[in-house]
Amino acid sequence: MSTAPRDPYRPVAHLRPPRNWINDPNGLVFHDGHYHVFHQYNPSGVTHANMHWGHFRSPDLLSWEPLPIALSPTPGGVDADGCFSGNAVSDGDRLVAFYSANRWDRSPQHQPVTTATSGDGGRTFAPRGQLVIPTWPEGCTMYRDPYVWRDGERWRMLVGAALADGRGAALLYESPDLETWTYLGPFDARAQEPVGDSGLHTGEGWECPQYLPPQSGRPGALIFSAWNDHEGARCVTALVGEEHGHAFEAGPPAFVDHGPDCYAPALLRAPGDRWLLWGWSPEAREEDWAVADGWAGVLTLPREISVAADGTLHQQPATELLALRGELALHSKGVAQGPQPVELGGVGRAFDLTARLETTGAASLRLLTDPEGSEYLDIRLDSAAGELVVDRDHASLDARAHGGSYRMPCPTGQPVELRLVVDHSLAEIFLTSTGQVLTLRFYPTGNGPWRLQAHTAPGAHLSHAVDAWELLPLVVKEPSAGPELPQGQPT
Repeated sequence: MSTAPRDPYRPVAHLRPPRNWINDPNGLVFHDGHYHVFHQYNPSGVTHANMHWGHFRSPDLLSWEPLPIALSPTPGGVDADGCFSGNAVSDGDRLVAFYSANRWDRSPQHQPVTTATSGDGGRTFAPRGQLVIPTWPEGCTMYRDPYVWRDGERWRMLVGAALADGRGAALLYESPDLETWTYLGPFDARAQEPVGDSGLHTGEGWECPQYLPPQSGRPGALIFSAWNDHEGARCVTALVGEEHGHAFEAGPPAFVDHGPDCYAPALLRAPGDRWLLWGWSPEAREEDWAVADGWAGVLTLPREISVAADGTLHQQPATELLALRGELALHSKGVAQGPQPVELGGVGRAFDLTARLETTGAASLRLLTDPEGSEYLDIRLDSAAGELVVDRDHASLDARAHGGSYRMPCPTGQPVELRLVVDHSLAEIFLTSTGQVLTLRFYPTGNGPWRLQAHTAPGAHLSHAVDAWELLPLVVKEPSAGPELPQGQPT
């Protein structure tokens, strides 16, 4: 089945069902020769409700097969009001999903851990029917989102939490057999701290904790989504450090993604000790628009993630995604300066671009999405401030689309290397020079061809080498026969 969009905003090279609501990636695991990607899914609507686990699998990250819905709430059961986020592990010939069991009559912020098991490669799951960890530690005001991993002969689990003393936390458990779990205390917990100078902080609680263990003598990283009650500002944060006993000792928090539209990322340990990360990119438009279109939310590209020798996180699109490059759409090399923009060439609504840029001042790449040039997405380099700024204030002429500008640190005094993947309404900007990434959504209304320009501030010049390829769609197979499918029936 082609993933070609039925509207101009549906991505083609990013994973999501054809309709309805999705959010957090869950249960990312390599099992029996396949990458398994589960996700939060509402099979009956376009809003955050009725949480199930949808399920895709792939042998190569390029060709995906929808499998039947993996987890469904059990009426009257421990998860009667939703199978919320968690992860999955491969244990011999079985897949074991750990997830947050939601019942509104229990507590809106407390979703204890339960499991479901598959012996047929994820086509069907048998729910445990009981809580594997029936109570949360005293003093938890929020408790959810288990993350389980194998560490030698033992299994370990983190659960996201908010503590009554105001700290966010990832709580640590240990088990010899995935059945009996011992609570060991907070793996890390800290009061709200600013993340850089962004005005964001580490949150009242930590959702979706993930652990990237130390590799090759380099430190590990604790990744979590900074949650605030009452829909406060949220961000994705990493703490880089080392384990001492049952505790993780880390330095100051850093962004995992500098954009506004990446949340709840999850890790997958791939063959060859490679780690992949997917995030959820929510809509950045008013809800009525998404409801009218019949879908909301998309997963980011799978990203290879590692901790560099200097202790910073590095991310890049998974190597396999180079196979999604089609025809070369644009090649431009030269120098831009002066008051007039330089036309670099045309691109489609889905493209993969690389750029090597060197500027003496402020300069930008501008993606124009209407013939008049009144609708555009700006990617600006400010060598004086040492920042890369992505500005979507003019990226849609529809007032229901969100605006704002977002920035990430950018090295000065050297060429800047970028990779920009744009897929209809989703842009992922990878600062190849530093391994950082910024994700945002935008909703162009223009019907004409898109084109790219180089702009420079007075007195500045920009040396550029830019190449862009058509971005090919993922191959999504016809769904397997099953009672309910994670993508619903095509509309």
